[in-house]
Amino acid sequence: MTNIRKLINQIAIAESELYTTQFLAPCVKGGRVRTKVTGMVYTFIPKPNKFEGWGIFQPMDTKTAKVVEEADLPQIAEYLQHFPQIRLRLAHQLQGKTWLAYPVNEVDVRQRLQVVKPIAVHLVTEAGVFEQIIARWNGQSCWFEDIDRRTDPIIVETLQSAVKQLIPVEELKFKDLTPEIRTVYELATKRIEGFDQTKQDEKRLKKALQMGGGELNQFHDRGDYWTVDWTTADGVRHSSAIAKTDLTVISSGICLSGRDRDFDLQSLVAVMEQQE
Repeated sequence: MTNIRKLINQIAIAESELYTTQFLAPCVKGGRVRTKVTGMVYTFIPKPNKFEGWGIFQPMDTKTAKVVEEADLPQIAEYLQHFPQIRLRLAHQLQGKTWLAYPVNEVDVRQRLQVVKPIAVHLVTEAGVFEQIIARWNGQSCWFEDIDRRTDPIIVETLQSAVKQLIPVEELKFKDLTPEIRTVYELATKRIEGFDQTKQDEKRLKKALQMGGGELNQFHDRGDYWTVDWTTADGVRHSSAIAKTDLTVISSGICLSGRDRDFDLQSLVAVMEQQE
């Protein structure tokens, strides 16, 4: 009984202090804000409920807290200092100020979070697609802190140019390209119209055949390779097995004395025409 009364007294003291307390917290659109008063954690619905950003909140009751004012940069910086930094690269916007990002260094993030995966970063300002950022992880959520000024801006420009040219992720090549950057590019382009993987595969095969003087009829996905039906310039049809990674020939469809893999799809066209 004594313990129960003690607990009731603690709750009463906490609630009396609650209404005179203002606290700083980040808030996503449609989300909740949280604070701890005398050891007790309270979760509130923000007012206005469409608020998104860093705010100074005043509890109205045990369930609702109003926005008194927006927090300034020094206050935000002080809040974030309590949590570890992680470096991420932005892939695409999810909604509002929340973006999907991917770790710059998979090994580092695996040590910190025990897992490597795309991460939602909240309250992103100033930064845009493919930019490298510094974020803070509080154990449950990731919050934007700043653009990472030490990264090479040429990487962002190169990736943005590749998107405009509809370059498939398999053909992405430039100095300082890392597996992590390739993953970010893939995450970003999956949502872009015109980057449908089947269409990209078709474009890639068409380009290789056209450069050799052939024409694509159709192709079928076989896992690690495609079965490609195509036609030479004089109208003769062929069916060949082509590796996805580098378009080398697995099986040409005719006898090449075991030298099929010496050719890629583009050079195969000339070989077939010579055979004919």
